[in-house]
Amino acid sequence: MEAFGEHLKLMVKTFRKESHRVLQSERSTVHGADSMLMILQLAMAEVNKQHGGEFKVALSDVLMTWKHLLSDKLQLPPPSSACLENYDLFLAAYQSFLKRSNTLDLVDVLAFYKQLQGVDSDAEELVSPMQLFDFLSGNMEAPDLPDSLVPLTPSRQSRNYGCQIKRAVRRVFCSYLSLLVNSKNDMALALTLNVPSRSLDRQAFTDIKRAARGSQTSLFLAVTSFVRAIQLGGKGYAPAESDPLRKHTKGLSDYVLFMDNLEEILGEIPDPSVCGARLLAAIRAALVKGRSSGDPVYAAADDTTKELKERMFQLHQIQKQAANMDGTGISPARPKAYAVNHATAYGGRETVKVLLALLDEEALASPCPNKADLLSEDQPVLSGAEGTCVFMLFRSPEVSTGCSPEPLRNRVQSRLNLLKPKATQRVIRSQFACTYKDEPPLIRVLDFPSSSQIPTCVHPAPKAKTSQSVEDRFNPDADQATAKSSSEFGRKDQEVQRGVVPEQRSGNAQSGGGCPTNKRKTGIQMQSKGKKRKQLDSEQHSGSEKEPPEKKQHTRVSVKAPGKNVCKASNKKKLIAGQGKLTSFFRV
Repeated sequence: MEAFGEHLKLMVKTFRKESHRVLQSERSTVHGADSMLMILQLAMAEVNKQHGGEFKVALSDVLMTWKHLLSDKLQLPPPSSACLENYDLFLAAYQSFLKRSNTLDLVDVLAFYKQLQGVDSDAEELVSPMQLFDFLSGNMEAPDLPDSLVPLTPSRQSRNYGCQIKRAVRRVFCSYLSLLVNSKNDMALALTLNVPSRSLDRQAFTDIKRAARGSQTSLFLAVTSFVRAIQLGGKGYAPAESDPLRKHTKGLSDYVLFMDNLEEILGEIPDPSVCGARLLAAIRAALVKGRSSGDPVYAAADDTTKELKERMFQLHQIQKQAANMDGTGISPARPKAYAVNHATAYGGRETVKVLLALLDEEALASPCPNKADLLSEDQPVLSGAEGTCVFMLFRSPEVSTGCSPEPLRNRVQSRLNLLKPKATQRVIRSQFACTYKDEPPLIRVLDFPSSSQIPTCVHPAPKAKTSQSVEDRFNPDADQATAKSSSEFGRKDQEVQRGVVPEQRSGNAQSGGGCPTNKRKTGIQMQSKGKKRKQLDSEQHSGSEKEPPEKKQHTRVSVKAPGKNVCKASNKKKLIAGQGKLTSFFRV
């Protein structure tokens, strides 16, 4: 078994050294046996949701498909049990998850290692497919771990924390370190999103997953893009208020801030040993915050920090010795500015190499003997009220089919909100508001208390003295009465000119018939005739005030004409209904 462990480590180390020849990105991380089984469970549940409508899968189906998957990828004879109906879809979903997360499994590492060695190579095969099958299935013991990963003192064994809690805490540490190397690792984000507690529950993870699927990016990139848009985006670039991630702004901001602090440590400290110790101390401080020293999570975090710190120091020394054996004794040349994925980034590139070596060794850890504990929904509680179950996180809170409708109270309230009239602000209109279509014209008339009041200018012109009042000009009946009175005056004047004397109702007027009496009658008639002409001239003058001078002259001539002309002149002065009102309005 010791030989198999060493061969397995050498295979992974050779692959990591020459990975740039077969991979597009040198920051691809490797999944171990437990992570491979968890990813297979998610892939099968996703396929079942697409075809059956529910995100779930039986544990027996996962274990059966797991054996068929290993046999198929390792090109071994299939097991005796028959594969499931949708096995091809399960395999395609599994490979798609790995590709989307920029990750590999140990079977892919073995295939790339054979490709790097060449077909015609006479080198002895380090790891056979059958040996790797037994190791991933749990039928073989794990390779020997370094002394730093083995309990050194009996006092460690007396600590009250289970093996399951220690595995979960170690998985969280490695997930944070994996995100620093490979930001596309969706599994690592699922394990660290709410550890420690940031109030990011299943609904928050579902919203992140939908946002990442809509933009076709990884989960971590979807989170960082949203937070950066909130922090740096202006009014036109900030996410909309209706964005589902708006409800989780505080928790997502805290998560991105913590990752920024880790990346700052990675880029500023050049020594990998010191940088690794600072990274592990920051992760430990976040996990044990608010916990007592007797808490199992507190004890597991202390042990994991010390073990990983010692192992990172040893890996750094091994890499330094390997560089000195090459004959140069100096660090490799920095990559080109345009070659982003070739080698590592400028800041912390030596620490990234150490982190990759550490994560590769973690992938070679022995698989969990109890698969039910690994895949069940009851996971150890590291933060909040419940444990971090990856399967429950990827399951959407809403059931796709057969779900109960929305509560009646919520439906009624939403309907009332739709029917509620929206408050509209009154728009300030200009002086030409009468030209708008949404309001009736001549609104200024409505501002007067009554129709008898006329809008006046600031400096009104002096009014001419007329016999006709303002009410008469606005009243059509008054206009008709004026025309009737003028016609009666014209008829009486015509009778006087013909010599017809109207009846005298007075008794004194009926007496006598001498010359003095005739002279007296003639004087009375002439006097009344003069008064009537003066009254008629005044009416004509008042009615023709607004007419041009030519019309005034024509009116005076018509008065001197016979009685028929007088009637025609009076009829010309007759106004139609409303003409006086419009005339007075436009005078202003």
